Amino acid sequence: MFRVQVVFCTLSVLLSFSFGGDVKSRSCNDVRQAYTAKGFSLTSVPHQEISGEHLRVCSQGYTCCTSEMEDKLNLQSKLEFENLVEETSQNLRTTFVSRHKKFDEFFLELLDNSQRSLNDMFVRTYGKLYTQNSEVFQDLFTELKRYYTGGNVNLQEMLNDFWSRLLERMFQLLNSQYTFTDDYLECISKYTDQLKPFGDVPRKLKAQVTRAFIAARTFVQGLMVGREVANRVAKVNVLPGCSKALTRMLYCPYCGGMPDLKPCANYCQNVIKGCLANQADLDPEWNLFIDAMLLVAERLEGPFNIEAVMEPIDVKISEAIMTMQDNSMQVSAKVFQGCGHPKPAGMGRSARGITDTFNARFRPYSPEERPTTAAGTSLDRLRIVWRTMQHSVVDIKERLKESKKFWSSLPDSICTDERVVSTDSEQCWNSHTKGRYFPEVVKDGLTNQLHNPEVEVDITRPDTFIRQQIMTLRMMTTKLRNAYNGNDIYFQDSSDEGSGSGSGSGCTEGCTTEFDFVGTETPVVAADRSDGRAATAPASGASASWLAASSTLLTSLALQLVLHWQWR
Repeated sequence: MFRVQVVFCTLSVLLSFSFGGDVKSRSCNDVRQAYTAKGFSLTSVPHQEISGEHLRVCSQGYTCCTSEMEDKLNLQSKLEFENLVEETSQNLRTTFVSRHKKFDEFFLELLDNSQRSLNDMFVRTYGKLYTQNSEVFQDLFTELKRYYTGGNVNLQEMLNDFWSRLLERMFQLLNSQYTFTDDYLECISKYTDQLKPFGDVPRKLKAQVTRAFIAARTFVQGLMVGREVANRVAKVNVLPGCSKALTRMLYCPYCGGMPDLKPCANYCQNVIKGCLANQADLDPEWNLFIDAMLLVAERLEGPFNIEAVMEPIDVKISEAIMTMQDNSMQVSAKVFQGCGHPKPAGMGRSARGITDTFNARFRPYSPEERPTTAAGTSLDRLRIVWRTMQHSVVDIKERLKESKKFWSSLPDSICTDERVVSTDSEQCWNSHTKGRYFPEVVKDGLTNQLHNPEVEVDITRPDTFIRQQIMTLRMMTTKLRNAYNGNDIYFQDSSDEGSGSGSGSGCTEGCTTEFDFVGTETPVVAADRSDGRAATAPASGASASWLAASSTLLTSLALQLVLHWQWR
């Protein structure tokens, strides 16, 4: 009799649930308010719980969600996740964008100021003598800028060409009693390496220039590559398994009548790690890339003190010009022997060359004699730009250090945000109800998602887009490591040999895995700080003085600021 009563009571309860007898369905008012706060219409939202057998993601028990609501919440969860990733990576992406822009602007301004300073001083000091030969130096700056902005320029060949052209001009001035054809001048340039008319200065400066410009160009390319990779990877591709898990985590509490209930932190970790499994695999290569960037930054941050390097560079350049003057007879004799004897010039020309033009040996400015006019102002401006650039490199280094392990730590960053997860590990959404989340948090990376309890991840199909970004980072890391050692790798871009925008672009989207390796001479070059200035000597002809000053000022402005390299 007692058992019959129990069965009867149980049936009565079930019937009351099924047909709305004594037990009423819960109200969905809280869900309606939260749903409309998201910007959705209340048209499809029930006032009370309904049967949930129509749901595909959330629980099919009694629910406040219709199929239409679940579909909209699915899209909303996907959108919110994409925004979360972009927002969390915003600081990283902004760092690369802003620092790339600053460094690029500083370096280009440095080159422009150097060229303007050279031109202003030479026009004012040497007048027509300079303007008739200024293209030698203008071409040097043009090629340096073209190299920095991503042009296919071989620095060693370009610098060799500069010294050859300078030799041709000086040789003609030193032997102005002769007429030289283009073929003869070309023959002279072939003897540059053999004769070494400027002594060892070209070799040393070539090493300094090459190392400094390789480092600067590669560094700015690295900033741009970091920017592009971060921007691309931050735009996540939400796969169906991830979308389903996100909906269950973020919006199934709505369907359960608990719209204010946030997910447990560990639950969030498993979901986000599953959704960002491929991004986490970017992390090892990203860390190697950051390490390589820091190495090159150390080179750029080195002891570039303009006052400290001004004097030794003056000494070296004056030494080169004096060497050319001192050995002019021997150089001319060897050139005449190898290229043949040139034809004498006309009477009006030969008589005035040596006596009127070479009346003093070149002597560099002493500190108190350095110009204080517009050229002096330009030098001050160069100092300011360079020091600002130095501070910029220090700032970039700190930001780069902060970006290590960024992609593997992204789930932690998202799942510690109080806007996303609950701070109470007992009163949080655990994928089924309110309570503690018990499953362990899986490790990072694609292969570790095999046993992820929340997200279905096909570990046999890596994201090809992420793999492309890994290859991009790997190529850039190789280039940075070579730049640290003073070597260059020219990545061939089929679309354009330059950046196309006037900025230090280099390797971007057009990069391929094909590249040419170009080694540079890398002797350890120490600044010559001897007190031996260019001594005055018997006159040997005056037209070389403007060439000497030209070469000195050029190097002082363009090289001492950014090209003098202290290699340890």
